[in-house]
Amino acid sequence: MSDIESLTRLPDHFDGTVRLFPLPGVVSFPHVMQPLHIFEPRYCDLLTDTLASDRLIAMATLASGWEPDYEGRPALEEFACIGRIVSHTPTDDERHNILLLGIRRVRILQEVVTNQTYRMAKVEVLDDVYSPQAAADRPLLKRSLLEEFRKYIPESALAQENFSQLLDSQMPLGIVSDIIAYTVGIPVSQKLKLLAELDVDQRARKLIAALAPSQKQVEVSEPENESLSSGFPPPFSRN
Repeated sequence: MSDIESLTRLPDHFDGTVRLFPLPGVVSFPHVMQPLHIFEPRYCDLLTDTLASDRLIAMATLASGWEPDYEGRPALEEFACIGRIVSHTPTDDERHNILLLGIRRVRILQEVVTNQTYRMAKVEVLDDVYSPQAAADRPLLKRSLLEEFRKYIPESALAQENFSQLLDSQMPLGIVSDIIAYTVGIPVSQKLKLLAELDVDQRARKLIAALAPSQKQVEVSEPENESLSSGFPPPFSRN
């Protein structure tokens, strides 16, 4: 098993119970690296417990209207992404920078009542669906998606190099779609629809439509450091 396969595999004993890290306006995807800056006490507690156990966190998205109840238990979007902590750097002021590698899509089934300061939930792990009937057209669909994405790549040498690697890679369409969906600055509502779409061909088509010139200007984050898969990590998200 390769290093990346071992990092993106759930533990054999995983029972569907995960710690939740819900944030507004943040949608994580499998196979991409999410930088996070952790400082709230409840999420420092979450980090301590996670590092001492399975290193897994489910990145959830707060539903609209979360503001009045942010310190409590505001509603969550149904779909989330389990990630594994692959890097942890404590700072001098008792804060933490981590890199979270997305590994699996999940559907939040129900929250689990605990005595912890943070939230936990039971989730259903979701697999990508590759329709056999669409297999013949999939290489062309992947090429079309990458060509549409090319229009939004920054001119920097690193961004262009990372795109060339993505273009030449043998990564499946589902992974390529997730990397692009995470990277581009499309609305959160569209990202959530892409996270919820299990059919990889439909996901790619929806993403192409979101990137089409008729849409509002789409932004791509300049690369700041090297990512395991995406090559385009944005600045740290703050909790």
